[in-house]
Amino acid sequence: QVQLVESGGGLVQTGGSLRLSCAASGRTFSSYAMGWFRQAPGKEREFVAGISWSDSNAYYADSVKERFTMSRGSAKNTVYLQMNSLKPEDTAIYYCAAAKFGFGLTEQNEFAYWGQGTQVTVSS
Repeated sequence: QVQLVESGGGLVQTGGSLRLSCAASGRTFSSYAMGWFRQAPGKEREFVAGISWSDSNAYYADSVKERFTMSRGSAKNTVYLQMNSLKPEDTAIYYCAAAKFGFGLTEQNEFAYWGQGTQVTVSS
């Protein structure tokens, strides 16, 4: 069974930074695509960033390009989301997700495994 655990959320002021981590266990995650999603109060969950299983290059939603950076850890079982220049509209619960052999995935239903989420709050 795949398990994903996010950490690193918190309260930060506008313009600040946070680094989220997602630790995976249960499988060899080098064959898994990973993604970050977020859900703000009263809104649908949306795609933030992703890395395909065979590629170290990340891709991003337009709303976070140039501000967020997703990467894999050297051990392949951890992914990170470095969030800079945070805005109040970035406030949400951030979720990590995994999909075996996924490539270029951006839709929730393409990811089979999910973490419990970590709260990010950006104050104005």
